[in-house]
Amino acid sequence: MLSRSDLIKGAAFALLAFSSTHGARAQETKMNLFKIVTVKDEIIIGLSSDELKALGGNDAAAVAHALAQKGDLTVWQYNVHRGQNGEMQQAPTAKIGLLANSSLRVEPYTTPYQIVPHP
Repeated sequence: MLSRSDLIKGAAFALLAFSSTHGARAQETKMNLFKIVTVKDEIIIGLSSDELKALGGNDAAAVAHALAQKGDLTVWQYNVHRGQNGEMQQAPTAKIGLLANSSLRVEPYTTPYQIVPHP
């Protein structure tokens, strides 16, 4: 029969193993959020590291430059929602098209919530 201390050690080990695996997965699918500001409104978009590299950079300037150069971009819009466990999270809600506009501004965006990668 297992002692109470053996059970506690086993549970601690399992928790540590799970958190290490979860942290590695979060690193692999790191999402970068940006606020797109126009004259009429503001929206939050999310781009993966690979998507940013494809745009030619890893910051808001790269997003703005790509949008100005291409004239439009297809991206995922992000909003705050409750996850399955009840925690608030920043999650993708719709795939949208952005059109270049002279009154557009792209800013990095931070959130206190967990960021859910888009499909």
